[in-house]
Amino acid sequence: MSLSDSLDSLRKIDVNDLDFNNVGSWPAAVKFSTGLLLLLVVLALGYNFHLKDLQAQLTVQEGEEVALKEQFATKAFQAANLEAYKEQMKEMEVSFGALLKQLPSDTEVPGLLEDITRTGLGSGLEFEEIKLLPEVTQQFYIELPIQIKVVGAYHDLATFVSGVASLPRIVTLHDFELVPASAESTSKLRMNILAKTYRYNDKGVQ
Repeated sequence: MSLSDSLDSLRKIDVNDLDFNNVGSWPAAVKFSTGLLLLLVVLALGYNFHLKDLQAQLTVQEGEEVALKEQFATKAFQAANLEAYKEQMKEMEVSFGALLKQLPSDTEVPGLLEDITRTGLGSGLEFEEIKLLPEVTQQFYIELPIQIKVVGAYHDLATFVSGVASLPRIVTLHDFELVPASAESTSKLRMNILAKTYRYNDKGVQ
């Protein structure tokens, strides 16, 4: 039976004449149409309740596949450049060792104070105070603050600051404060400054 014949037969059938208790007695066109409708319903339900979930799982797995490919590409690149990374690590260790040598040990702190004092006197300054403050422990290093108070001309103070920053050991300068040395004269200034040097904290923070 063709589809057009089935449609012509369906137009001639009155639904009220169908016996729903005896489906077998229905005309062939009605049986065909009903079967087709049931098939479409089953397919629709199957898609909604099963295929949709499978589609969602497929989408997730496709995303995971892309991520895994990227990870593989990254690891393959790292593996191909492993020797270069090892060389870089060696160079970093050498550089790190060189930086550590610039950090004074406990026994070198008096020598550092002498260098700072010598730099100040060489710049024509008068020291009113230079003293060590309590250490400050950080994760990888220990700060050694040094409070400095000097008096001198502006250009001499600038020469001193430049000289301290150029010392072989790492010294950083903080908290500048400039005020006239006296009310009678403005040619000389008093500078309060906090210098910080550092030493390696080989114990680290517990």
